[in-house]
Amino acid sequence: MAEHGGTRVAINGYGVIGKRVADAVVKQDDMVLSGVADIASDWRAHMVPRKGFVLYAASDEHMLLMQDAGLEIAGVLDDLIEQSDIVVDCTPKRIAARNVELYRQRGIKFVVHGGEKHEVTGHSFVAEASYDGALDRDCTRVVSCNTTSIVRTLTALKRAGLLQKARGTLLRRATDPWESHLGGIMNTLVPEAKIPSHQGPDAQSVDPDLDVVTMAVKVPQTLAHLHYWTVQLTRAADKQEILSALKSSSRIALVRAGDGLNAINVIKEMMADLSRPHDSLYEVAVWEDMLKVQGDELFYAYMVDKQAIVIPETIDAIRALTGTIKDGSASIAKTNAALDVGLINIGDRLVAQGNS
Repeated sequence: MAEHGGTRVAINGYGVIGKRVADAVVKQDDMVLSGVADIASDWRAHMVPRKGFVLYAASDEHMLLMQDAGLEIAGVLDDLIEQSDIVVDCTPKRIAARNVELYRQRGIKFVVHGGEKHEVTGHSFVAEASYDGALDRDCTRVVSCNTTSIVRTLTALKRAGLLQKARGTLLRRATDPWESHLGGIMNTLVPEAKIPSHQGPDAQSVDPDLDVVTMAVKVPQTLAHLHYWTVQLTRAADKQEILSALKSSSRIALVRAGDGLNAINVIKEMMADLSRPHDSLYEVAVWEDMLKVQGDELFYAYMVDKQAIVIPETIDAIRALTGTIKDGSASIAKTNAALDVGLINIGDRLVAQGNS
C-alpha cells in the first residue's frame, strides 16, 4: 500500500474501458493513478497527457513508435508496475490473459475484465454479490457488462427471497460506437449460436446458486444493450414488492417510459444532460412502468451501457483486492458518491437510490 495518496493504480490499455477507469480512479480519494500503458500512437494516446496522466509504452518497441509520434513516454509497462500497487488490465479480449504471467512474475495484484474467462483468475466479481470473496486475493475478473447487469438485478430479487429461476433474452449492440465505421452489422440480426448464451453461465461464475438461462441476438445499433427477462418467483408477489427489492440496489435505476424515457437513445441523452462523463449510465436502467407481475411470474426489461456499467465495479474490485475497505457495502457507497451513481431523479418518481 502506498503512503502518499492511497492505492497506486496502473492501467494497462487506454481504450473504451481503460480511459473510463482512469477517470474514475482519479475521482477516488483513496487511490492515485500511477500511470497508463498502451501501444497506440494515434489521437487516443495523445489524450493521455492532455488529461494530466503519465503515459507508458507496453514495450520498448512500442515506446519508439510512440516517441516518433511526438509522445512523451515515462517508460515501459515494467516500469509502471514497479511504481504501482495494483494493475487494472483493460487490454482487448484475450490479450489480458497473456499479460497475467507478467503480473504474477512481478508479484502485483491485478484485475482483468469480462473478455477473459473465469479460469484466468479463479474469481469473478460483481460488488453486490462477490466482494467478500475477492478480499485480499491476488486477482479477480470484473465480469462483462451484460453479466454485471444480470447479477445485479437477480441478486436484488434473491436478497428479497423472491428469486427461483430466471430466463432472459439479450439484444446485444453490434460494436462500440467509436469504431462502428470499422465493423459491426447492417440490415440483419445475428443470433448467438448456442443456448444458453455465454452470459448465463458467466453469471453463475459469480453466484453458482443462480438458476439462469440466457439467449442473445446481435442487433445493428451501437448505443447499448436491451434485456428482456422472465423470472419465476418463489411465491406470488405484487409489483410494489418487486420494486422495493430492486430499489435495494443502489446500482439499479428505475426509469419510466411515461416520463419520455422510452428508448435507449433518450436515456443516453439524459446522461449527457446530467453531465455524466462519456454520457455514462453506470446503473442498470429498469423500466418501472413496463414491469409486470402475474402471480408468481415477473416480466421486466432494462438497458445496459456496455462502456459504463463495469466502471464502478472495477473501482470496488481494486479496494477488495488491496483490502483497503473490508466491507463491500462501504466500498460501494464510497464509489457511488465519487461517481454520482444512484442520482437519476425526476421529481419524486425516477428514484435510483438504494440501501447498498
